[in-house]
Amino acid sequence: MNIIHLLIPLIEVSIISTLIYYLINFFWNTRAMDLIFGIFAFIALYTLSSWFDLSVVHQLLNYFIGSAVIALMILFQPELRLALSKLSLKGKKYREVTEFDKFLDSISHSVFKLADKRTGALIVLENQDSLEEFASKAVVLDAKFSSELLETIFSTTTPLHDGGVIIRGTEIISASTILPLADDSTQLSKSMGTRHRAGLGISQLTDALIIVVSEETGKVSIARDGIMTRGVKVDRFKGILRSVFTPPEGGIGSSINIFGKMKKWKS
Repeated sequence: MNIIHLLIPLIEVSIISTLIYYLINFFWNTRAMDLIFGIFAFIALYTLSSWFDLSVVHQLLNYFIGSAVIALMILFQPELRLALSKLSLKGKKYREVTEFDKFLDSISHSVFKLADKRTGALIVLENQDSLEEFASKAVVLDAKFSSELLETIFSTTTPLHDGGVIIRGTEIISASTILPLADDSTQLSKSMGTRHRAGLGISQLTDALIIVVSEETGKVSIARDGIMTRGVKVDRFKGILRSVFTPPEGGIGSSINIFGKMKKWKS
């Protein structure tokens, strides 16, 4: 029994260390990394207020904890959803790689490759609302999605790089698409140009998810429901797409919406 009691602290330290390592490894180089540092700072302040008997500060921190947990779950729902999805009891070799997973990996690779090269891009992922009225006035492609095709379209040496690309299912249905500009662009900074304003504009009119790559800064932004989220990193990017789009059972067809039922997303 004495040996067991001696091992308990070691087991607890191992579990806590593993959890901390997992959180840091998952959120590294994402916007949520600042949150992790903030949580550590909060824990340190909370501990000090208890040690030095700072009753007022300690009580205020107690009040803050309840509302902060709820707020963090809402703000970082995409990251939490993706993190929980990775806590599978089965190994990766047992996970089914769906067509949606392949599409998600391909578009993520392309978007952040364009961002690294500072190649401007405007990509619209159709959801429940049809974007046919915009696609029909553009260069109609109806081509199977591929990373190479998407990157070629936005190359500055091609005539299709101006305007946006509309993706329906796993098909690029149009390129060089002219999209309506946002009337209220107060949430856009001076470094954001016509692409961002167009992305924000179409997000105010439809339920589409819009991806914008800045030519000036190389940062990736996502617009939805009239809200622009800037500086999105690759992990958060995948988390947002997964939280918004749910692949239908039986795979993804080219003639139907690949994502099926829409789930509410909060930026």
